[in-house]
Amino acid sequence: MFEEAQYFAPVAAQEDGSVVVELSASHPGFADPVYRTRRNAIAGLAVNYRPGTPIPVAEYTEQEHEVWAMVSRELAVKHAKYATAEYLDGAARLGLPGERIPQLEEVSRLLEPLTGFRYLPAAGLVPLREFYGVLADGFFHSTQYIRHHSVPFYTPEPDVVHEVIGHANALASARYATLYRLAGEAARRVEGEGALEFVSKVFWFTLEFGVMWERDELRAYGAGILSSYGEIEEFRGMDIRPLDLSAMGTTRYDITKYQDVLFQAESLEHLEDVVGGFWDTCDDDSIAKLIAAAI
Repeated sequence: MFEEAQYFAPVAAQEDGSVVVELSASHPGFADPVYRTRRNAIAGLAVNYRPGTPIPVAEYTEQEHEVWAMVSRELAVKHAKYATAEYLDGAARLGLPGERIPQLEEVSRLLEPLTGFRYLPAAGLVPLREFYGVLADGFFHSTQYIRHHSVPFYTPEPDVVHEVIGHANALASARYATLYRLAGEAARRVEGEGALEFVSKVFWFTLEFGVMWERDELRAYGAGILSSYGEIEEFRGMDIRPLDLSAMGTTRYDITKYQDVLFQAESLEHLEDVVGGFWDTCDDDSIAKLIAAAI
């Protein structure tokens, strides 16, 4: 399993049918019994979900809606300054609510007419091949919980802010949505775990933490940057490298801190040609050659 796995809160189903999310001692909500009960209940919705049925409703509290409203409002200001035009256009078309957390079923209803994508609920970490594979069919796995109210601008793992504000706005763009689907098709096509990890790392350095030149300045399109209140202010000062498949697919990263190595596309067309072209045609042999080229 790739290196992100160790940082996600494990989810365990108990003999009595209950679900427990195992938060680390460093998690902001570790010592908050109310938050932990909420996390368990929301994870249970995903564990008990049956494909093909409506996504279960998460009954969010007023405090949780306030966290969403605060983060959503502040990120919108930063997006206007730092996000690519294609991302901003997608956000405008999607029209996510700003004052309350949308239900995943609601996000699906907004998104599907635009690009055909729908959301699936996830209790926590989704196995790599499953997470990426369903992108080919127009599905995106998402958690439903929101970060702890004590640190509204920080989360140690992907929450509904990241999954929806970060990814759904991108998925509302037909051009970005095509790249997500191509990544899914690549994940299904490759057979070895090393090749699958390579595909996932290219996704990480593009659709999660990608940047590109636009209007003579560096702007972000990656969901990881665009859902992070702090990182969005720092990305232009990182080690910015040219778009390089061999490098992206073999570079190690640490999700517990800001990404200090980023790869820039010269334009959206450049991203589509290099990364979209790779996902569209890659197989285990071609990836093995790219790995060898990086050594």
